[in-house]
Amino acid sequence: MRNVEKTIGLLIDKQKVAFIGSVDQDGFPNMKAMLAPRKREGIRVFYFTTNTHSMRVTQYRANDKACIYFCDKRYFRGVMLKGRMEVLTDALHKEMIWQDGDTLYYKEGVTDPDYCVLRFTATSGRYYHDFSSEDFIID
Repeated sequence: MRNVEKTIGLLIDKQKVAFIGSVDQDGFPNMKAMLAPRKREGIRVFYFTTNTHSMRVTQYRANDKACIYFCDKRYFRGVMLKGRMEVLTDALHKEMIWQDGDTLYYKEGVTDPDYCVLRFTATSGRYYHDFSSEDFIID
């Protein structure tokens, strides 16, 4: 792959859904579909919104190992990123990705205690395309 960040970034930006993986208390992987990240910094850092009381938040607080996956079903290609997931509840990050209409999910607005931010930081990835896969490291 000539330009990892550009190739992977373009794939990610076209997807409306992301799949996030966590590890449960028994050490088994768990996967969940989420709306696309609210913000990304290159292909290293991604921000998602979720409910503070959710099972996924509980899992990330106990074990921050995580992955995210984006799939382009039209061209049958995808990318998995491995890294760590943080649960952020501070006002700065909550305000940073808050959008109009979020009160549909968080009735008390940006200060709703059931609203938090998931920040995923990738360390490596695997890109599948044209019937082959290639691994890459993220600096």
